[in-house]
Amino acid sequence: MPVDVESILLRNVSIFDRQLQGRSWIKNMERDNDILITTLNSKIFRQQLEDSISLGRPLLIEDVDEELDPMLDNILEKNYFKIGLTYRVKVGDREVDVNHTFRLYITTKLANPNYSPEVCARLSVIDFTVTQRGLEDQLLSLVIANERVELERERVTLARETTKNKRMLKELEENLLIKLTSIEGSVLDDPSLVEVLNANKRIATEVKEKVSIAEDTKLKISAAREEYRPVAVRGSIIYFLMSEIALVNHMYQISLQQFLGLFHDSMIKSNKIAATQKRIQNINDYLTYRTWFYTTRGLYEDDRLMFTLLMALRIDLRRGKIRYDEFQVLVKGGASLDLNMCPPKPFRWLNDSSWLNLLELSRLKEFHDVIDRVWQLQKNERIFKDWFDKQLPSSDLSSLPETYENLNVFHRFLFIRCISPDRTISEARHYIQDSLGIKYLEIPVLSLELLWDESNSKTSLLGLLSSGADPTSNIQTLAKKKNIDLFIVSMGQGQEILARRYLQQTVQSGGWLLLQNAHLGLDYLEEFHQNLISMDTFDPSFRVWLTTETHSEFAIQILQSSIKFTNEPPQGVRAGLKRTYGLITQDKLEYIETIYWRPLLYATSFLHSILQERRKFGPLGWNIPYEFNQTDWEASVQYIQNHLDDMNPKLNISWKAVQYMISEIQYGGRITDDRDRRLMITYAQKWFNDFLFSSDFKFYDGYSIPKVKRIEEYIDFIDRFPFIDSPHIFGLDSNADITYSTNRAKSMLEKILHIQPKEANSNISGGETRDKTVHNLANDMLIKLPKNFIQYEVREKLRSMGILNPMIIFLRQEIHRIDRVIRTVRNSLNDLQLAIDGIIILNDTLREILDSIYDGRVPIDWTKYSWESSTLGFWFSELLDRYTQYNNWLNYGRPKCFWMTGFFNPNGFLTAMRQEVTRMHQGWSLDTVTIDNIVLRSYKDDIREAPTEGVYVYGLYLEGAGWDRKNTRLHESQNKVVYVQMPVIHIFAINPSVANQKAGLMITTKKARFNQISFRTKRHDQSSIAPHIYMCPVYKKPIRTDLHFVAMLKLASNNISEHWILRGVALLCDIK
Repeated sequence: MPVDVESILLRNVSIFDRQLQGRSWIKNMERDNDILITTLNSKIFRQQLEDSISLGRPLLIEDVDEELDPMLDNILEKNYFKIGLTYRVKVGDREVDVNHTFRLYITTKLANPNYSPEVCARLSVIDFTVTQRGLEDQLLSLVIANERVELERERVTLARETTKNKRMLKELEENLLIKLTSIEGSVLDDPSLVEVLNANKRIATEVKEKVSIAEDTKLKISAAREEYRPVAVRGSIIYFLMSEIALVNHMYQISLQQFLGLFHDSMIKSNKIAATQKRIQNINDYLTYRTWFYTTRGLYEDDRLMFTLLMALRIDLRRGKIRYDEFQVLVKGGASLDLNMCPPKPFRWLNDSSWLNLLELSRLKEFHDVIDRVWQLQKNERIFKDWFDKQLPSSDLSSLPETYENLNVFHRFLFIRCISPDRTISEARHYIQDSLGIKYLEIPVLSLELLWDESNSKTSLLGLLSSGADPTSNIQTLAKKKNIDLFIVSMGQGQEILARRYLQQTVQSGGWLLLQNAHLGLDYLEEFHQNLISMDTFDPSFRVWLTTETHSEFAIQILQSSIKFTNEPPQGVRAGLKRTYGLITQDKLEYIETIYWRPLLYATSFLHSILQERRKFGPLGWNIPYEFNQTDWEASVQYIQNHLDDMNPKLNISWKAVQYMISEIQYGGRITDDRDRRLMITYAQKWFNDFLFSSDFKFYDGYSIPKVKRIEEYIDFIDRFPFIDSPHIFGLDSNADITYSTNRAKSMLEKILHIQPKEANSNISGGETRDKTVHNLANDMLIKLPKNFIQYEVREKLRSMGILNPMIIFLRQEIHRIDRVIRTVRNSLNDLQLAIDGIIILNDTLREILDSIYDGRVPIDWTKYSWESSTLGFWFSELLDRYTQYNNWLNYGRPKCFWMTGFFNPNGFLTAMRQEVTRMHQGWSLDTVTIDNIVLRSYKDDIREAPTEGVYVYGLYLEGAGWDRKNTRLHESQNKVVYVQMPVIHIFAINPSVANQKAGLMITTKKARFNQISFRTKRHDQSSIAPHIYMCPVYKKPIRTDLHFVAMLKLASNNISEHWILRGVALLCDIK
């Protein structure tokens, strides 16, 4: 670090100091200069600043954010003015004398603060972030100091002696040079000089011998030290993983000091043994598990497996058990591949994502022939499909070529992840067990007493809240057990006064302070932390507990200095019911002496668990993941109590009122989506009716209403439920588990990819650098990218097609949108290549594009003007396909069939169709015209002519059900078939006021032969009319929100529509 000339030049220094290394260095360097340490939030900050400037004391301002106090502007810009012989500066509204020895240091714990160019120009910015190799060396010194004290002492002594000897040589050389330059006459005529030369020669020889011996000794010491490097390597790997996990959730922050404490404990508490290699293994095993346990107990459940998997991968990467290119295939798959440029897949049932994953997998030397072998399986497709449909395919690879039957655990994991992504989670568990051990798959048991034992008066205990779980009662129980006073403050507006008073009281007199919902008092937390660390004396029993929800602006200082824990409730219907009945007293169970009360109470509790657990299935469960809580259950139960109290005993329950209050008011009050409201109403109508009291009633097989009277009996009944819920309990089909597992795996791998280091020139795999890879990918995309439309040619062609036709107006709007996307992509790719080549600056936008392309994600700058997609490869393929549809429509006329996925505004497409049909019928008004539809048996290639009215659309996918093409109606899904591609759908407009219009509007075309096909279709539909119609929502993407909602289409079914509502059946324009 700068210690001489540079330290003079770097007067105002800003330091990135997440690990507090810079703070220690500054304090050590300025220890003799009476350095003053403060923060921008200090009440006496201005006085401290003025004193430092006038007295010439170094000033260290800690923990600043991206915005600096304007009071510092004149100091940073050195806007000094001279009065006589004295320089002065204006600080706020006061003028202060400037002492030339004043130095300003600013540190931040932010990992990568986004300082403005103006701030950067005023400051000398130094990044003190520790590197992995640098941390290894620090940890190695700690290990040697603990394990080989004499070796570390010898190393330090040797370093001092070496420095002393080298300084002596330098002094001899300088003295000799001075003597030579001051001599007059011949050198040989001066006897004293000859004596000096001889003495210098003798001393220099002795010193060089000492230096040489020291170097040899240093090599021996280094060799002995290097024997313990595996411990330092493991520690460095784990620390950086623990640090990077904060990129997933801001609340997961950890400090280097916390880690060093865990590292030291591992050396002290691990089993000591004389054999060095065994001792190293013991330390590493203890360190790995200790840090894993410490970290995972402070992670939400969704992130625990991800952290554990990444820990195993990072350790195996360093061991050399797996390669970086294998790791890349695992986390990215075929996300960067363009489907249009890839060979066709061998089986229709194999989805596009799996095929692209296999193509990417084939680039690894162990799987170089995987594509050929999969093609060979066409001869035994049924056997291969049976293997693919197995619950745990990796347990039996005998159906595959012998090469794959003998794969090691990681390569099996890699292969199954690529071909069957829904099995990724289960295969990840097998790999973790093989790599780290089975204990890493266990859920850390939360013990507040253990947390308390680990803490001290300056270390807060921070509980991360989740829905349905609050550790307050557990903290109260522990305080009572320890006979310690507990003071509780529920944070919110005005509660800071009470928090200050209780903090002062507990610090002095002892006790625990619990700040509930700390995220509601963010402004106070920094003051709270400063008060905590500035206090010199504490009562030994003093502790601080905090509970908080996740918040991106929560104080980093508290997060990095606290012990974190989560207390999520167990998942599943069984656990939910047990939790609910744990709150019900026997008195409440016997509240009303009527046969209706207990079944209704149980049905409401069961419904509550179902509504909460259905969220795990994503959009298939709820379009929007509502946070139903205990208050909703209590309000529903209270209404039922009141209703039974007020009910005339001679009359029946008013089921319509009960259904309405539960589905529209109590729970429905949270629901904002119309399709979700329809689902909620369906649940209420299905379970809250007279059949509820029948002996035959059951929610699902094995889930009836118990005929018992005691709370204990209810708990015993619930305990017999399975731990893992079948999707059928929720009304979903068995494939919902595949969707759930696939979404979990996708989320986990995306998080792993997100936290990977983003070094521009990283070359971990030994192949192309990151920049070179992205440069080549950008070049490939630029070659494939179509030319922009020529606007004047577009206008002429549209004019010839009928510029005022609603469908042509729609086409013009779509062409304008796709043209903007193409232009954006081309400009950003060209700029990115120039930035990589060093011709222009790589700004934040281009940096994000570079990272996204490398990771196979769609850059944010592109999605602003386009559409969402799971991978960059799928997005780019869709761009080319959309362009093709618009270009063909513009140059070759209106398509017979429209690919509705390829529209920016499918709602506008259907509106244009309605306008077109309305103009064809005299007296029709657009306000009275609605859309209708008929599902054909034909696919796109079977269509020969366009309909006379309406449009044919293709490319829709059915989710949540199967499709009977022969009888054109819904049926149950086939096993492992999550999405079904629908035949062509004829969408047209009708006027409900015109009688029997639909019967005469069956599919008609210009050619007689197609009319015959249409007539046969019509006759079949009339002779076997389905008794039920399901109004099926259509969405642009799998994300089922109002933003992506298109329309409601009619689908025939032999089952009632409520069945399909519970199934979550929908049509999707795109599934990628």
